[in-house]
Amino acid sequence: MSALEIVRIPALRDNYLWLAHDTATKATAVVDPAEAEPVLAALGARGWRLTHILNTHHHPDHVGGNTALKNATGCTIVGPRADAARIPGIDVQVGEGDTYRFGDAEAQVFDVPGHTRGHIAYWFPESRALFCGDTIFALGCGRLFEGTPAQMWASISKLRRLPPETRVFCAHEYTQSNARFALSVEPTNAALQARARAIDEMRARGEATVPSTLGEEIATNPFLRADRPEFLAAAGLEGLDPVAAFGEVRRRKDNF
Repeated sequence: MSALEIVRIPALRDNYLWLAHDTATKATAVVDPAEAEPVLAALGARGWRLTHILNTHHHPDHVGGNTALKNATGCTIVGPRADAARIPGIDVQVGEGDTYRFGDAEAQVFDVPGHTRGHIAYWFPESRALFCGDTIFALGCGRLFEGTPAQMWASISKLRRLPPETRVFCAHEYTQSNARFALSVEPTNAALQARARAIDEMRARGEATVPSTLGEEIATNPFLRADRPEFLAAAGLEGLDPVAAFGEVRRRKDNF
């Protein structure tokens, strides 16, 4: 297997698209292309050729560029088997337990329903890279548009078991507002306090806050901490099981 060169591409208002380039074979994938133009510009600037699209879920700000990119490059579109009917141009369907290789890079695929019913994530162990779409954000998680708290907690718990050095390449720059919410539910978390200060400084300089590491998320992200006694105590959720605690934290965030 081969390590990937990963490039962040800002798109729309707050989306991040990710180019993943296998330097050995020159194969290049884009993860969740919201639109085609910035992807084509980034490829042209680097002299790369798009060979694959990796979709995590069907929302327009994740698949909006599929058709134009496929028409322009002839790339292969990979997406969730459980939601194939809603992925424009899909060629290859994948799901839980599958592996998918482009070039010399190989991803393990996880079903992670909750944000949508057919959401998947791609983990590239060699590159320490997790492309999780809208399942986990830096200091947050996606809204439960099509799933339940139990589904989303199970999905997050599955990803939480990956190595802590895993880099979390989520799809949006929501971190600063997520930090404000996280502090409202766990104000005594020293690691969270320090991270929130660093995020404010990064955003003041116009810097991106993504990717983070899974270890950082486990230490500071309230949605990954719904079974931690110190979190439950700080949030006033003692006695709740993790699913109920997660659901309450998600409810608070929806109304924050």
